[in-house]
Amino acid sequence: MAKLRSAKPLLQVADGGEMAAYLARPAGKARGGVLLFQEAFGVTGHIRGLADRLAGEGYLALAPELFHRSAPAGFEGSYDNFPAVMAHVQKLTVEGLEADIRAAYEHLAAELPGRPIAALGFCMGGRVAYIAAGAVPLAAAVSYYGGGIEALLDRAPRLRCPLLLFWGGLDRHITADKRRAVSDALTAAKADFVEVLWARADHAFNNDERPSYNAAAARQAEALRQAFFTEYLR
Repeated sequence: MAKLRSAKPLLQVADGGEMAAYLARPAGKARGGVLLFQEAFGVTGHIRGLADRLAGEGYLALAPELFHRSAPAGFEGSYDNFPAVMAHVQKLTVEGLEADIRAAYEHLAAELPGRPIAALGFCMGGRVAYIAAGAVPLAAAVSYYGGGIEALLDRAPRLRCPLLLFWGGLDRHITADKRRAVSDALTAAKADFVEVLWARADHAFNNDERPSYNAAAARQAEALRQAFFTEYLR
């Protein structure tokens, strides 16, 4: 069996900066590409493992380091020191994220001419996947418990692809009123979206390195994510 290959390219961003990334390449010809957007803790081993899993499914997966303006390349925060990573989260801007999204998209598009590209993001990255769905011509986007989407509802009419949203019912960060606001805005914009709520799952239920991991919810969400990509990344 051929081995997957990984690399760490440097991407040129429109504002003149360089952004490191983790690139996982499938053993054979890629069926499409996936922009994989990090949690607030950086492109951690968990995120790199997800990229490798996507490569195992046949996708060229690219996980850009979104804190490149405020943290050194390879930055990984600690799960038990959230204030330290918030210092980087708070320095992000929508304009900067859009520039990062375009740089990452263009890198994949250059390698995959004519093939579909999707976005997949977790927590902070779930919000970035939502932004990406309106910023570049994606085939699909998936957001796991994307915090802060409710502050970007004016972007709902910009969505250019089907969007799949995963929520945890026990998530104290993304409460029912915030989820409802997102759903109402997407409905009003006539967006093509699906949302799934696990009543007994918490924030970060997909991350098996954190106490909030919920194996059943993670397995079910993964199956739905795979089906969503199979449907739209033909």
